[in-house]
Order: sequence, then C-alpha cells, then structure tokens
Amino acid sequence: MTTQVFLIQAHKDLDQLNALVEQLRDDAFVVYVNLDRKCALDPAGIHPYARQVTRRVDVHWGAFSQVQAALNALAQIDAEVPAYDKVTFLSAQDFPLLSNVRLKRAMEQLSGYELLDVISIGTAPGQWAAEGRYQYFCSDQGPYARELACRLVNRMLRTAGRTRRLPGGMQPYGGSSWWALSQACVRHVLGRVDREPGLVRFFRYCACPDELFFQTLIMNSPFARRVLGHNFRYVQWPQDGARHPAILVEADFARIAASHAHFCRKLDSRLSAALLPRLLALRTF
Repeated sequence: MTTQVFLIQAHKDLDQLNALVEQLRDDAFVVYVNLDRKCALDPAGIHPYARQVTRRVDVHWGAFSQVQAALNALAQIDAEVPAYDKVTFLSAQDFPLLSNVRLKRAMEQLSGYELLDVISIGTAPGQWAAEGRYQYFCSDQGPYARELACRLVNRMLRTAGRTRRLPGGMQPYGGSSWWALSQACVRHVLGRVDREPGLVRFFRYCACPDELFFQTLIMNSPFARRVLGHNFRYVQWPQDGARHPAILVEADFARIAASHAHFCRKLDSRLSAALLPRLLALRTF
C-alpha cells in the first residue's frame, strides 16, 4: 500500500482544521499539522490523528518564514516516514473533493509526476513579470535597521543599474504555494538547502518567496521533466485584484464540483458552513 503524506499549514480556525484532518483519516494517509508558532491555536486541541511538526516558526505572510516552516516540516516528515509517494502541502482552509478511495487512485495515476503550479518569470509573452520579487532586497518582516539597510543597498543597485541574480545562474520560476512533491524530489530540495546555504540567504530577501523557492529549485533540477504544471486545487480569486483568494460559500458549489480538482480553498468554518455538507456529499460519489 502506497503511503501519501499530507502536510497542513495552520494559522487559525481549529474547527476547520480538525474537519480537514478527519476527512483525511485513512490507513494509507499520514497527516502532519504545522502550527504557526505565533497563532492562538492550542496544540492540545489538534485532532489526535494528526502528527504535529515540532520545529515551529512564527509565520508571516510574504516572508521567508513561510518557506522555512515548510522546510522544517519536510525534514521531519522525511526522517519519520520511511517511504511515501508524495507530500501534499495544504492550507488548513483546504478541503478534499474526492473520497479517500478516489484520491488514492488519482495520486497513484500521478505517481510519476511532481504536482507543481509553475510559470517562468520574465518579460516575454506568457511569462510572469515578477522579476522585482528577487532583483532587489526585501525585508518587510525584519528589524527596522535591516529594512533600512535593504533600502540603502537597493538605492545603490538602482543607481549603478544593477540587480540581484539568482545563485548558480538558475532561471527564475514562480507559481502557487501549494504543491505535491515526491519523496525523491523532497530529498533533492532538502539536500540542496543543506549543501548550498547561499540559497536560503538569497531567498530570505525575496518578496513572497513561497511562490518562488520550490518552483525555482525544482525547475532547475533533473525533476523539471517530471513537473506536471498543475496542483489540482480549486481557488477562486476576487475580481477586484485582492491579494488573497475568496472564501468559498454555497453559491460556489457548482463551479467547485465541475473543477476536477482534488482540493478546494479557502473554507471558513462559519462562512462556509452551508457549503460544507455539499462538499461532504460530493466525497461520497
């Protein structure tokens, strides 16, 4: 029986988190919960089926702490789970759309792929114009002295007509923070981080590195040929250009059901209360 690992990053909404864990209870599934160290959730209240990540960090949106939290969790998973097909990275506000039987079948069919939403970064047609995320130093969450130093260095770079360049001549890629990676790919990423500390130093000063780090490392590796370019998530973005996905409600059900996704997000235990029974019914098909 092939083991699938689900890693859930959680910041709030204990009821929604535990509902997600409950749906993933299965002999073939191992579930890890990574609690934001600064959040108000009590670890004692986490569903007993879930294992908890021990090296927790204070997670801040748009900062490298998002990547560091994932790396800490992946290191623990790889040390504790001898063999697994993939680690699927979820938010606590995700919810599965397939029954566990169908989800296992779908993951088995995708066993030769890395499920990673990815786009090359650049100015050519079809690329993502996000060079500014890494070409200059970003330190929004650091001490004021560090932020001031970054501003001064950035001013010097602009005056000299220069920019930061990715280590080792890597080509930049970006995409969604949520993915599913094979055990071999996870070990490759962890190994590169251990061998090349300059990678962490570089991405620590990028804007929203969680949308750059894994894509760039994997697409500049032998695993690039295994990347499917799809993470099988249904996400609904507001039309007003908001930074965060919309909370899904019952009116969204038809679009969710037609999406052929494995998971949808974002759910809220209160605002999505009318949607949840319909998603549970969908999982019985």
